[in-house]
Amino acid sequence: MAESISSNEDLLMCSICLDLLNDPVTILCGHNYCMGCINGCWDQEDQNEIYSCPQCRQTFAPRPVLNKNNVVAGLVEQQRKTRMQAASLALCRPAGPGDVECDVCTGRKLKAVKSCLDCLVSYCETHLKVHNDIHPGRKHSVTDATCQLQERICPRHKKAFDIFCRTDQSCICYLCMMDEHKGHDAVTAAAEWADKQKQMGKTQIGFQQIIQEREKELQELKKGCGDSQEFCTDSSGGQ
Repeated sequence: MAESISSNEDLLMCSICLDLLNDPVTILCGHNYCMGCINGCWDQEDQNEIYSCPQCRQTFAPRPVLNKNNVVAGLVEQQRKTRMQAASLALCRPAGPGDVECDVCTGRKLKAVKSCLDCLVSYCETHLKVHNDIHPGRKHSVTDATCQLQERICPRHKKAFDIFCRTDQSCICYLCMMDEHKGHDAVTAAAEWADKQKQMGKTQIGFQQIIQEREKELQELKKGCGDSQEFCTDSSGGQ
């Protein structure tokens, strides 16, 4: 039954919002819509007092009364559950070539979804929930699963590189700021990344402007060469 519903998911989609039907209603021509979506469309047609189906354009007057289609709503709810189950299975699938393995799984390793820079451990979806339950009041630095955990940890203090020292142009941890980087110009790594992205954007715009100017000069040069050839042809014909 679930496979049948999944294969016909497009029949349970609203053609207005392009998502699964929410409070589905079936209008007189037989097409299904979210109650909010079709009401929104018809609110715009109130002035003409003629209401149409967005798909087949059949018109109705007066405005039809809309009631939730409970049968379709039941099918949509089953489809939502099928989607959630598929997503859960995708997150809990065994690690394959190129995937980061969960360090906590015993036996067959599942694919890790996150890595903790404080614990230096990568977790699958199930063990990540356990990790978060164990540390409810303490925020650990959790990032997308990576096999390069050691490269993101300060070898001296065993803390995450979450600070960028602009004086030395290097990534450091917050404990480094208290000794060898004390008094240096430092910002959070996130702030430095955002600033670099902004600078790169400006640089890219500058390059685009230069390219446009060069293309304009090239077009003018081609036009000049074309005018010169035309002048030479006219002169030869005149002789």
